[in-house]
Amino acid sequence: MKPIKVISVLVLSIFLMSCNNKDKTQTTAVDESISKIEVLDFHSTHRCMTCNAIEANTKYTLDRYFEKELKEDKITFQVINVDKEENEKIAEKFEAAGTALFLNVIKNGKETQINLTDFAFMNGNDQEAFSKELKSKIDTELKTL
Repeated sequence: MKPIKVISVLVLSIFLMSCNNKDKTQTTAVDESISKIEVLDFHSTHRCMTCNAIEANTKYTLDRYFEKELKEDKITFQVINVDKEENEKIAEKFEAAGTALFLNVIKNGKETQINLTDFAFMNGNDQEAFSKELKSKIDTELKTL
């Protein structure tokens, strides 16, 4: 095999292994007095350009459209390195082994996990498309709180 093909296969393999794109929604119970949206951006220590763009575009969208909700803690944003031991439990809870983006909607003490990883990777390098769709998804969930 030519060296360029070997390198291409290796890079693609690493990318696919580092990016967890499971599509699941899960519900669990927490404190019933809590109603908010947690935006969780998981990543590994070594990040690709798209992984960095997902974080930047998520932060951009939240700062631009949800400043009030962030200040009121109605929306929170966490960037979580899954390779750090202290993040092991939350990464396991969301089944995040690499880059993943979740909305954790907490309504009357019940958590609903919305996996946006596929969306994030498809639109990660297009700030306008990413921001528009993420804003829409958050707006939809805010209406349910």
